[in-house]
Amino acid sequence: MKSCGKGDRSSQDVLYKEYYAYGISICLRYSRTYEEAVEILNDGFIKIFTKVDKYTEGLSFKGWLRRIMINASIDYFRRNEKHYHSLDISHAQYAATSESVLDQISERDIIAAIQKLPPSYRMTFNLFVIDGYKHQEIANQLNISVGTSKSNLAVARNKLKRILISDSGERIKSEGNG
Repeated sequence: MKSCGKGDRSSQDVLYKEYYAYGISICLRYSRTYEEAVEILNDGFIKIFTKVDKYTEGLSFKGWLRRIMINASIDYFRRNEKHYHSLDISHAQYAATSESVLDQISERDIIAAIQKLPPSYRMTFNLFVIDGYKHQEIANQLNISVGTSKSNLAVARNKLKRILISDSGERIKSEGNG
């Protein structure tokens, strides 16, 4: 692992391949597209390769990598935040709930739905629900108030529910026509 920090390309390649799936699974939750997730992942691995000396032997490497990928996602969000303040009218729809529809939702459907959330809501949702941050920590990371963090989470949950229901309804309709 130390050879990664010294610029050994073959060691870096082995580490990248070994942790790619784990890293991309984290980055996909924070990104809108697969391409954006790969960009975040690569930013994260650059940080890992340049700061591997900061990793403490004996502690969970996956936990350290996870923290770096989350921070890389936050950094990406901050760099691109100015592009994210447009209103997405597609989230204004309302769909009726159905237990049978919700029972058919897969993990892939959930990740795809999270990716459809507007960035500030997606970021807050992931940090709070998935990664266990507290609102004060989210507020500090994203330079927002605690109240804004709480509001973003509530809106994200509502939008996510509508997206999941809408997407499931569309899938059921298309399966019924096929």
